[in-house]
Amino acid sequence: MRLRNIPRANEVIANSPMVIQEPEKQKGAWRELFKNDHPIHIEVGMGKGKFLTELAARHPKINYIGIERYTSVLLRAVEKLETQPENLCFICMDARELPEVFAAGEVDKIYLNFSDPWPKDRHAARRLPSRQFLERYDRILVQDGVVEFKTDNRKLFDFALEEVGPAGWKLELCTYDLHKDAELMKENIMTEYEEKFSALGNPICKMVISRERRTILEEVS
Repeated sequence: MRLRNIPRANEVIANSPMVIQEPEKQKGAWRELFKNDHPIHIEVGMGKGKFLTELAARHPKINYIGIERYTSVLLRAVEKLETQPENLCFICMDARELPEVFAAGEVDKIYLNFSDPWPKDRHAARRLPSRQFLERYDRILVQDGVVEFKTDNRKLFDFALEEVGPAGWKLELCTYDLHKDAELMKENIMTEYEEKFSALGNPICKMVISRERRTILEEVS
């Protein structure tokens, strides 16, 4: 996907109080930044921020961090916010750097929404629900932490399902048509892409995964 370059984006992002500069310096100290001990939820590939900003408004006792690689995309999220919520901030970074930015057990939940499918086989390791990224998530999540993934791309979703077991995770929830499940839709917040694709009639797939629990003996052996 080719992104339109916005010349002012880099400057705006570098000077926005919403965007944490040098986030690696916050590793292990994110709750100090928020000045509380509330859970930390992150969205990897947050796009224009609709999903995360609405979550932050609904749940003031959860700290939210949005991660977006491209300044021209993050710019839209920054400019839409008239005031900065106390429980929300953004980072402009590549998701491969997550273990350098968050300490072990520092994150309680990870959201992946409508991630880039990277359709070519040689790019499989770049897909956010790949086993390579699951290993990164494993390093920063609390023991009972979960990853929630939504997409309208059936091939990407099937790929993600195939990665779960071999990567040492387990499936907690799976649906191939989220919007037809009244119970799941009660707490669902739609992203910009979700609104667009569901309006076109595309089924939205969702899964929730957690890590397989291992006994001390299994870990030692």
